[in-house]
Order: sequence, then structure tokens, then C-alpha cells
Amino acid sequence: MVSSNMAASVLKRCATAAVKVKSLSPSLSARRWLLSAAYTDTKMWEAREKDPQNLAVLANTMDRTYDRNLPVSSLIMSRFVDNISSREEIDQAEYYLYKFRHSPNCWYLRDWTIHGWIRQCLKYGARDKALHTLKNKIQYGIFPDDFTFNLLMDSFIKDGDFKSACSVVEEVMLQEAFDLPSTQILSLYALGSYLATRPQLTVSEERALGASLLICGQKQDNTIGLSAQLLGNAFLGKVENLKGIHAVFKGMPLFWGRGYLGRALAIMERVAAASGDVKLSKDTLGYVNDLLHDLPLSDSSPEESDSSGEESGGEEDKKEDTVDEDDQAEAAKLPEYVKKFKELSSQLESQGKVESTSFQDLVTALAQQNLAAAETPDLKQYESRVQAWEAEKRQLIQREKEMREKAEQEKQERLAAMAAAQQV
Repeated sequence: MVSSNMAASVLKRCATAAVKVKSLSPSLSARRWLLSAAYTDTKMWEAREKDPQNLAVLANTMDRTYDRNLPVSSLIMSRFVDNISSREEIDQAEYYLYKFRHSPNCWYLRDWTIHGWIRQCLKYGARDKALHTLKNKIQYGIFPDDFTFNLLMDSFIKDGDFKSACSVVEEVMLQEAFDLPSTQILSLYALGSYLATRPQLTVSEERALGASLLICGQKQDNTIGLSAQLLGNAFLGKVENLKGIHAVFKGMPLFWGRGYLGRALAIMERVAAASGDVKLSKDTLGYVNDLLHDLPLSDSSPEESDSSGEESGGEEDKKEDTVDEDDQAEAAKLPEYVKKFKELSSQLESQGKVESTSFQDLVTALAQQNLAAAETPDLKQYESRVQAWEAEKRQLIQREKEMREKAEQEKQERLAAMAAAQQV
């Protein structure tokens, strides 16, 4: 019933509605030192070979195919996304992305379809849908490449929505997709800008930010990277202290060994022993100091100290998150960690290894100085990728044509055989 109504809705719109394309927000070009106009330009993407389709027909075809418990081809899903022409059709496409993900062909959602979906959401003012399907990627099959991640992240950053930008960074972290320097720069800028607002964070949000800072920071062996690793380890150490180690690494690409606060201090020791110009930012050290003093003493009940923001995940999840004796032993080290932090902070200060420039200003300068150069290889790679996608799509279209011709031939042969049998 739902799917037939969906197809009918598409049919009605295709027959009667005139498409109104929203203009891009002026704020998208407000800051040149973020992704350039050349990077976000759609000309290369729009120049692909067109395949005009009636969305109502495609919707009806998919509905009938699903009703017969047959798989929908990835080409049909690709055509549907490519032919979106309004904000309302974004909602229709979301429904069919979900249906496709829960079909026998779920593993065959094409990379260009995912890229096209994000571009269509940006084009028609539906970034919320893009982020929703990305955060619920298991349900929709949306696993973007690094270039696509950059486009979505940059869109949020340029509008000053740093919380949503950090949500994209979290997904990059979960996919361990910090390979491109441009992605690293954008991610660090989003994280630094969001933290500069001093947001009130739940435990789950601290875990996500901590993991993002740590993993992204490991790609930068400098003041920015080490400051990010310090704060990332501190956030994760706080979660470990409150909820136990299982609450830290469950569902995250993180090391499962205890002692994240100890690793934060190890970063400080490393900087203190380094002979180069590497430093730690003063505000990052202040943030870590605040985190340490926010933690309860070891005789408090860790699980009762902060349960806000934690989703109830059933008895199994609660059992996994239970703080055991080893977790309690780690939490008991807090006074020792606080004392050592003070000692290392004084040592860094005396050595001149505390950077007075804020972390936000450091990542801003990084973006200003390095982002433009990082774009060039990205654009070359993207051009090659689009060409490869088009070549693969042409092969699929040819294969589809051959299969249809073969099916038609077999049908005619069956009809001929039946006609001959009736004559006999």
C-alpha cells in the first residue's frame, strides 16, 4: 500500500508539477579559503551522459518488482536518483534507497549513486536528509567516498553549522577515511570550530569527538595533530573513567586497551622530550585540565556519574558497559593522572612548548595555507573517478540491453512453441 501510494505521488507530480530549483545560499561562497568554487562546481558531474527517465514509471517498476519478491537492478536505483528534480522527490528517493538496501541486491548500490544522492540533497536544500541517511548508513547503504564527504562537510562548515559538520567527521572516522589531506584539514577545522563554542556534550558525543580528534590527529605529526590527539585521548579517557573500556571502543575503530588518560599524558611527555618546534596549544591543555577535574573520585559510582546521552541498548549492551574490577582500578588512577598532568603542564610551560595560539586559530591557519594546494590532486582523482563510473555504467547498460533482448527472444520462442503445440 505504501509503495503504491509512493508511485502514485510521483506520477501525480510528474504530470502536474513544475519544477522549482532553489538557488544556492550566498553564504556558500563566503569564505574562499574553504573548498573553492572549482572543487564544489557541478559542471563535471552534470556533463555526464544524460538518461532522462519518468520517475513515476521507475517507481512503479520498482514497486511491481518488489511485490514479486524480485531484485531491483542498481541501474534503476541510479536512474531514479539521477532524475530527481525537486525537494519532494528527495523524500521519494530516500524511501527507495531504504527499500533497495533491504533487498537481495543491497550490496550493489553504485558509488556514483551514493555520490549523486549527496549532490542532489545539496542541490535541493536537503542536507538534513543527506546527514540522516549517512548516519543511518546501515539502513540506507550510504557509504560515501572521501570527495563526497568533503562536499557535505564543507557545505555545513560554510553555513556555520559546525555540529552537523562534526557529525560528518564522525562518519569519516567510522569509515577510517582520513586519507586525503583535504579531508584532514576540513575535519580538523570543523572539530576546532565546534569545540571553540564550548558545547555541552553528552558522554556519547564526547566519545565521538574524542575518537574523531584522535584518529584524524594521528595523520598530522605537528602541533595541531598532537594537540588533537591529546584532547581526543582525554575525551576517551573521560568516557572510560565513567563507563568502562567497553563503552569506549564498542562500534569504534579504536584500541581496546585500557588507559586513555595515560595515553593523553604520554602525548605531553612526547612533546616535552621532542627536540623540534612542536608544541601543544594552551587552550587544549586547558580543556584537558577541565575534563580531569570534571571526573568523579574513584569512590563514586562511575555509572551513576553521567548517564545523559546514552541510549538504552538492551540488556546485552548494559552488560557490556558494566564497569568491572579492571575498569575500577583504572579509574582509581585519576589522582595520579591529575598530579602528573600538572607536572607535565609546568614542564611544557618552562620549555616554551605551550602554543599561545588557540586550536581553532591553528586549524584556521592550516586551512588558509594548505587547503588550496590539497584540492588539485583531489580534482584530478575525481575527474578520473567520474570517467571510470561512466565507463562502468555504459557496460551495465549494455548488459541490461543484451539481457532484455535475450529474454524477449526466449519469450517469442516460448510463444511459437505454444502456438505450434496448439496447432498439433
